[in-house]
Amino acid sequence: MAKKLKTKLDDIRKLNDADLGKEVEEAHRRLFSMRLQRETRQLTNHQELPKMKRHIARLKTIQRQRELTKAAAGGAQT
Repeated sequence: MAKKLKTKLDDIRKLNDADLGKEVEEAHRRLFSMRLQRETRQLTNHQELPKMKRHIARLKTIQRQRELTKAAAGGAQT
């Protein structure tokens, strides 16, 4: 597949917004691929599915935190 996904929370926080978006997109692609593998009985480690879902949730949480920070900073200036 593609490159390995970031796992450490600190590594994820260091990414800029564009890279974070790419990381979320890549995680969704891997989740889709894993679901296909599960349905065709090719997936050997079934515990990877919930791990990937949690990883996506972490990525989206960081994205949302950044959005709220920008909104708060923009609202304070006006």
